[in-house]
Amino acid sequence: MRIKKNQRGLTPLTSIPPAAAPGNILDSDWIGVELLRRFESEGTDAHRICTKANAWAERYGLDILVSFRNEKDRDAITRDLSEWSRASGLIFQRVFERFLPKQNAERQAPKLIQGTDAPPRTTIIAERGCRFGIDFTAGYSAGLFLDQRENRQFVRRVAPRRMLNCFAYTCSFSVVAAAQGGQTVSIDLSKKSLTRGRENFGLNGLPEAGHRFLCDDVLEVLPRFARKGEKFDLVVLDPPTFSRSHEGNTFQVEKDFEALLAAAIEVTSRPGRVLLSTNCTALDERALVSMARFGLKMTRRSGTFHRTPPLPDFPKGGGAHTVWLIID
Repeated sequence: MRIKKNQRGLTPLTSIPPAAAPGNILDSDWIGVELLRRFESEGTDAHRICTKANAWAERYGLDILVSFRNEKDRDAITRDLSEWSRASGLIFQRVFERFLPKQNAERQAPKLIQGTDAPPRTTIIAERGCRFGIDFTAGYSAGLFLDQRENRQFVRRVAPRRMLNCFAYTCSFSVVAAAQGGQTVSIDLSKKSLTRGRENFGLNGLPEAGHRFLCDDVLEVLPRFARKGEKFDLVVLDPPTFSRSHEGNTFQVEKDFEALLAAAIEVTSRPGRVLLSTNCTALDERALVSMARFGLKMTRRSGTFHRTPPLPDFPKGGGAHTVWLIID
């Protein structure tokens, strides 16, 4: 039996029955044992485990988070979860759920539906050797966007010298870049998110020297950087669909992404890389490429595009729409 140490001590992670190894365990909605083994071998214990039309389940270490739009698919996942756990050998301690509302203003923090209610409702997970803090009481999102895993891996492979992380949230991209020896600047409107980002640096034994954490409006910071001549060889753009700054300025991704990208290109060195990513359903990969071409034209640059491998635990087309702009 393999074991993995987390903040609760040495806890069994997987004990996979040989007979269960081939294929999927229940049906095509659930990931199979071979994929679980692959995640374990690469040091990852946070990933999607099930996807249905209107609900999905994700693993965060020893915790499960079920996200749902309707109760039918939620009930199907929670009903089959124990059977999947027995068949796969994946042990979990708690199950949380969160409703996926149509309006962002209606979002609520996940609630516990199985397991002990004793605090803390936090945990530490691993992704390819990096550690990240997860807090189910901190708000709608627990602290790590799992659909950005391959984009973080791209940052790991590129190992940028200077990286600008816009809309940084809990600074997962910055942690990966810093772990490869790069300097980072992380910008977010939320001071609380940046505090969690600093904690993620600490979890990985990374000093804050050489890294900046700016609680500010990205659209105001980028022009300042351009005027100062600051350049970055990698820029991460993963904005929210909508946000409002402390001064009341609004950002709407469908309307403002193009201007955001143009401003980001101005502070990107040659050669350089820019991640374009969004969860907005109206902006697919084709729209992102079109905006990138326009941004290159406006800034008199040239470039190509790179796509990271599909996520094996997500359905085709699931997760954020992303593309990397490689500036010549």
